[in-house]
Amino acid sequence: MRLKSSRNNLWTGMRVYTSGDVEAVNGTDVRLKCTFDSSAKINPELVIVSWTFKPLSGGRIFHYQQKPYLPPDGIFKKRVHWAGDIMGSDASIILREVKFIYNGTYTCQVTNPPDVHGPVGEIRLRVVKTASFNELLYLVLAIGGGIAAVVFCLIVIVSCRRCKRKHRQRQLEGDEEVPRKERKDPTAW
Repeated sequence: MRLKSSRNNLWTGMRVYTSGDVEAVNGTDVRLKCTFDSSAKINPELVIVSWTFKPLSGGRIFHYQQKPYLPPDGIFKKRVHWAGDIMGSDASIILREVKFIYNGTYTCQVTNPPDVHGPVGEIRLRVVKTASFNELLYLVLAIGGGIAAVVFCLIVIVSCRRCKRKHRQRQLEGDEEVPRKERKDPTAW
């Protein structure tokens, strides 16, 4: 929550931003993006990042305080990796080789004293068997669109070069006078 300060029209407080709903294919890695804004100068010695997981039963999965503290046991052991950059206002983590049991709500809470109040960011992760049809369609359209754009650019470039060559040839033909052949006088030797 950001509060408007009466002095100098400054905002105070902490804001945390996450991507909301995320879908990941079983067995792949997924980045849970969490960024933040703080009205206070970021002090890496004081910033605390806490990630929690809420399946049917919840629990903390990750903690950062001057350095990342990875889970020593449980379903996230050796599966959670710090991907953030505190000085870049990034508190993201990566879940490696996601499993169906990772379905749930992940919350990211960041404090940067004196900014200790504010909403937490939530990500609802849904692990699926395969990529959804829409994702595959977007991928095909993106690749096809990229290829079509490259082909279109090549056609335009080749056409422009041909037009320039034809234009130059016409100019050269118009500027040059065809030299007349000297005719010999048949009576002169």
